[in-house]
Order: sequence, then structure tokens, then C-alpha cells
Amino acid sequence: MRHSVTRCIRIASVMWASMLLISCSSQTIQSSEYEFSLQIAHINDTHSAFEPTPGQFSTPHRDVFNQWGGHPRLASRLQQYRLNATEAGQPLLVLHGGDAWQGSAYFKLNEGQMNADILSRMQIDAMALGNHEFDLNNARLNDFISRVNFPVLAANIDASDDADLGRQTNLQPFTLFAFKREQKRSVTPAEMTASLSDEVSRQQAAGFTVVAVFGLVLDDMPTIAPNTGDVDFFDLTTSAQRTVDQLQAAGVDKIIALTHIGNALDVKLASQVNGIDAIVGGHSHSLLGDFSNLGLATSQRPYAERVNNPNGTTTTCIVQAGEYAQAAGLLHLSFDAQGELTRCEGGNTLLSNADWYQDQQRTLALEPSQNQTVHDFISGQPNIAVIDEDPALREHIDRTYQPALKEAYGEVIVHLTSAISHLRRPGDNDSDHHGSRLAPLIAHAQYAFAAQPEVIAETGLQPDFALVGAGGIRSGLDAGELHEGIISLEVLPFASQLAIVPLQGKVIRQVITETVEATLPEGAHAGRYPYGGMLRYQFVETQAGEHGELRQLEVNTGTLQQPDWQSLNDNTRYNVVVNSYLANGNDGWTAFYQAQRERSERVDLAYHNGHLQAFPVDKIIASDGGYRPRYQGLALACDDPVVRCNTDAVAVIEFMRRFPEQIQSATEPTVTLLRP
Repeated sequence: MRHSVTRCIRIASVMWASMLLISCSSQTIQSSEYEFSLQIAHINDTHSAFEPTPGQFSTPHRDVFNQWGGHPRLASRLQQYRLNATEAGQPLLVLHGGDAWQGSAYFKLNEGQMNADILSRMQIDAMALGNHEFDLNNARLNDFISRVNFPVLAANIDASDDADLGRQTNLQPFTLFAFKREQKRSVTPAEMTASLSDEVSRQQAAGFTVVAVFGLVLDDMPTIAPNTGDVDFFDLTTSAQRTVDQLQAAGVDKIIALTHIGNALDVKLASQVNGIDAIVGGHSHSLLGDFSNLGLATSQRPYAERVNNPNGTTTTCIVQAGEYAQAAGLLHLSFDAQGELTRCEGGNTLLSNADWYQDQQRTLALEPSQNQTVHDFISGQPNIAVIDEDPALREHIDRTYQPALKEAYGEVIVHLTSAISHLRRPGDNDSDHHGSRLAPLIAHAQYAFAAQPEVIAETGLQPDFALVGAGGIRSGLDAGELHEGIISLEVLPFASQLAIVPLQGKVIRQVITETVEATLPEGAHAGRYPYGGMLRYQFVETQAGEHGELRQLEVNTGTLQQPDWQSLNDNTRYNVVVNSYLANGNDGWTAFYQAQRERSERVDLAYHNGHLQAFPVDKIIASDGGYRPRYQGLALACDDPVVRCNTDAVAVIEFMRRFPEQIQSATEPTVTLLRP
């Protein structure tokens, strides 16, 4: 975007203040003298999906069971994009919208090192810092950032006071890319030997077109990620406009925001900030586009949506590419001689294998004639492609990482005859208004664990029901053998201790209302969406994307097989089973914190030297923007080698082993979300 500016360039970011000249100048920013086109290949929320994930799509003739993506297949697709861009004589950027961490047993075993290894083999140009990159500690994050061969971007943080990240030169607010025919250069603030303005001028004088990519992370990160250390987070809108202004003042007129804030906030950001040409997003796992031709969901917001900026004259183009390395997006941008965005189009492509089956168990392969019909169908579709895995990356994963993975999976718990789906929000991906099938099962399993006589004897609390947040469940369950490690390393990988929290009914009502309403906007972060075990509710959306009413909220005072539903009483105290992260009030469950900030009767459950032990909580305290418990006596130290905190996963494994017949038996839905 072209602007003529007379301004005093003012230092606003301590991370790159040394790279800016503090001066007052009158400067007219000159854009390129020719039209400039740029392709952006993008991925996000890959979550350690190094292996393909089971999938399904429909053709006019049949349903097809396949596998989507995986990093070796994704690497092949990105290489195709590079070759095509080279043949077309167009520059290409490969961007990652954040959240490479978590998601599979590979991450639990390698704690970010495998992510750094694999991503560094994929020729990525830059990555946004995601919330799950904070899931371990800042020392591990610092190691990851040091290992990758591309910059990690976040313009709305200050890590200078953090013991681990304070001197990390590969964590930057932005990076510059300079293009000239087949040449591509990149330079971060840490690599500049002169001021930002001088660096831009030097590149332009050499005939290069300069594009800036800056990063944004969630500004409420401490309430979402438990281990942000001494990193400060700043307002999204203010930081974005400040960064854009600084880049424009230095002569940059083509600016991309690489964000990990979710599609809804991307749209809001574009409506509040001038000067961003495109936003490449992540966090909400939004597969933008129309996939109805494959029998799959169509996103409410389109791919490459153009949102009006507050100045009323310019727009910002917004994209995002789904989740779990299943798809890749390709965005085409063009700018005129004045630096104004003239083209914004493209799409996401789902990446399929070529081995297709008739059944969910994948035992009946398609006949050759059926196979050819599916091939012919796919060849005519713009949003699905059959892609072979990159053989070198496949071999590297199999040789270096897969043996330890297979060993870590452990014993088989049960054989599932069909998949058990997990969706964060009812209605997503064309699901019904009851949503996840797995989340209520997990909630009930955790309730059943806490309701065992020996556990009640330890806690002194008889549980009434359980609550889980959809985001704490990282995947559904596939048909076939279910191993212990699939639960503890992939489905529930956060190793959170279970808590039993005595709370009044009105607090439960408030939490459910607030968390459901927060997920109503299209593209909103739906990880906080609540599901219950021995608790059910009906929520009716009364104003689309804004508000609704909790019209039914009931507690099961019977059993799972013979329920006795009674209305929740606002003034009755209930003992709620929930993981410690949500029990503290994080991720928008703030009412739990408010109810315990003066005094708590909560008990946390963890294993100490192999024995289940209760850890009474005194109260919940606010700390570094998040919430954590203060214990009455012995503090629970999950990093102690004799302590095992993953009672959230242990409860589910034990339940599935004890009651295999209940895992796939039909039960009453516990969540109903009715939308206009």
C-alpha cells in the first residue's frame, strides 16, 4: 500500500529499537515502477501430524475412506508450489501460521526437537509464534527457535526480560523479503547492519521489491498458555498498527501479517488496522473455502476474504489453511505500480493418499474400476489432490523417530469397531447440534474415576459431574486397536491432574454461558467449548454470532445406563471434576477463578511414588496474566520425577479398560447447541 508520510519515526519495540534511526524526516515512500505479483503457500496448526490422518470424502458414486496429509505429503506439495512458481517466474513465500507443537505422541517423546528437525527440512520462510509453543517451558521453546532455519515472528511481545528467550535472535517482530526475478533475500532486524530505512533503501536501490512479514500472537496468552515466563504480551490492534506504521515509514509498501489469533480476530484486526495487505492466519483451525463438492463442510467465511480497513479505501485479504498438515493453501497477490493490492485469490487443497477403501476400518480396498472413477473425479476438483509423500522425509521419520513411537504406544486397551469423532463446537464440519462424541465420553470417564470409593476416601468429596473443554482433547479415536499411548500421548497429551472443585450451581451456569457465547462468532477459538459427563445442557443462540440463552441445565443423579436428570440448582453446591488448567479459571473459564480467589475447597489428584494422593488447594491466585493454585500444605510439583500428574488420561484409560462395552454404546447427548 502506497502512502506519502511526514513523521517522526519513534522507537516503540524494545526488541528492535537498535535497528531504527530516531530521527525526524520528510519522506515520500516510492513503490515499484511495475506490477508485482507474489504467491504465498501457507500452512498452520500442523500440531506434530508427521503421519497421515484417517479421512473420508464423497464422490458422486460413493464415500471414500482415505488418509489426509502428514508432513512428508505436505513437503511434496510445497515443493510442487515452488517448482510451479519458478516456471511461472513468480516469487513465492512459504509461511506457517503457528502451533507446530503438540498433537501427537511424536511431540511428547521429542519435546519440540523433532518439530524443529522436520520443519527445517521443508524450506519454510517464516512462522508465527503459536500458543502451544509455550506448552513446555521457555527453555524448550528457546531451543526450538534456535534449531529451526527460519525466523519465528511476534511483533506484540517483549521477551527481553525472560531468562530463556531474552537473547534469542531468531525470535523477531518481522522479517523483510526482497525479490528480483529468480532471486529472494531475507533479512531480520537482528541481521541488519544499518537502520531499517537504510536496509529497505539498499534493497530497493539494487532493484529488489521489498515485502515485510510481521507476526502476531494472542495478547491474552498467559490465560491460555501456562508457561509464558517473563514474556510480556501487548494489544493486538495497537501493536499491528504501530508495526505497519514503522514499516511504511521505512519505505515498505507491501505488508503481510502472519498471525496466530484465529479467523474471527483476523477479520476484526483487518477492520481496525490500516496498511496490512494480507493476513495469513492460524489458531482457529479454519479450513476456509467451499468443500461441499467432497461432501465436506463449507466455511462460513470464504478463502481470500477482503475486509475493509478503517480508512474506507483499502482492504486486507485473509486466509487460513485448516489443521494437522491435512491441507495447504496457495494465495495469489498482485500489486499495482502504486503498491495497492489489485489481486487476492487462491484456495486450500486437501492432500490425499492414493490408497482408498470402502469401509472405515480400511479392510476393503476399492476395485480397480472404482479406483479409476475416484481418480477421474479428483482430477476435476480444485480443492483436493493426490500427492505422494516426499520419500526422503518419509524415510527419515521412519528411521529416526518411528521405532520409539511404536514402543511408547504400549498395550492395547480395546478394539474399536468404528471411529469416535471429536469436534470442538457442535455444527462444525457439518456435525449435528450435539458436537463431539468423544468429549462426553472423556468427561464421564473422569467422573467415574473420581467416584470410585477409594478415590472418595482420599479426597473426601463425592463428585456430582465432570466438565471438559474441547481444546484439551487433541484428536478423535480411529477404528481399530486403541493403545494406551494414543490416550496419554495424543488425545490427552497435556498431563493435567484432575481436580474436584466444590462450586455453587450459579458458577457452573455462568461458565457454560460465557464459554459457549465466546465460541459463537465464526472463526472464534472454540477450544474453550464445554462438554459434560453426568451433566447436560441446551444452549439456544438468540443473536447470530453474539448471544444466546442456556435453556436447560441438568445433573444426572442416576447412572449412565439409568439416568435421572434433575435441574441444576443455582444455590446448591456441586463437586465438579475438571482438569486443573480449567479449574484454575484459564482459557475463558474465569468464573472458576473468581469463585476460588478468596478460598477454595478444591482437591487435586496426582500419583506420588505410585500412590494416588490428594493435594488440597487453599485458593487460586492470579500470576503473570494467568491463574494457578496455592496449595494448603505440600505443593504439587508435576516436574518431580516421583510425581505423575496425568490423572486426566489415567482416568480415561482405566474406564476404557474396565468398561469396553460402554465406549461405543449409544448414550444420550449431553450437549445441544441450537443455532438459527
